[in-house]
Amino acid sequence: MDRPRMLLVDDERPFLEVLTERLTSREFEVLACESGPEALRVLGEGRGVDVAVVDVIMPGMSGVETLREIKRRFPQVEVIMLTGQATVRTGIEGMRLGAFDYLEKPCDLGQLVLKVNEAKARRDRRMKRRGRSERRDIGSRD
Repeated sequence: MDRPRMLLVDDERPFLEVLTERLTSREFEVLACESGPEALRVLGEGRGVDVAVVDVIMPGMSGVETLREIKRRFPQVEVIMLTGQATVRTGIEGMRLGAFDYLEKPCDLGQLVLKVNEAKARRDRRMKRRGRSERRDIGSRD
């Protein structure tokens, strides 16, 4: 499996910089944003993001609002929610809205890498099924 292209979204710049550096050193391709609107702009540029890792608590557009918009506008992108203030209610809300998983900050890097790879694998399976379905639809029109 090829490495996922990740989008990290967190308003805490030092955390974002350290996590970007650590993931890049593990040969992940990482794009970083400090807000939900910036993340949506980057995704809209069509840069091939597989997995977004989104902080739940951000000023302005929250992580849950960002998740909702990502799933509405870019449903092929898997989303992992991160929070330093984990609550069952927020976790359930994120999962209900389509988050792949939910991790508490600071998360173990190995656990995050595992979850990102699992999310990418699920995305790849879904895209492969979609491709087969589209080919069947095209064949039935002939």
